[in-house]
Amino acid sequence: MSKYEPLWNWIRENDTDSIKLTFDEIEKIAGISIDHSFLNSKKELLNYGYKVGKISLKGKTVDFEIVQGES
Repeated sequence: MSKYEPLWNWIRENDTDSIKLTFDEIEKIAGISIDHSFLNSKKELLNYGYKVGKISLKGKTVDFEIVQGES
């Protein structure tokens, strides 16, 4: 089980085409702080029908988008 699985499930259950979350929101949802492992783990989200879009280190946000044809 991925340490980000609670986040991936939350995104899938949110059932929207796109969503932007702050690092703080991700921490609350996943129960862990976002770190460098997120970059390696983000491909797991494809199994949930979503992908990671833009990651803003300055704004401390991450955009998540539905994979086309998965809705």
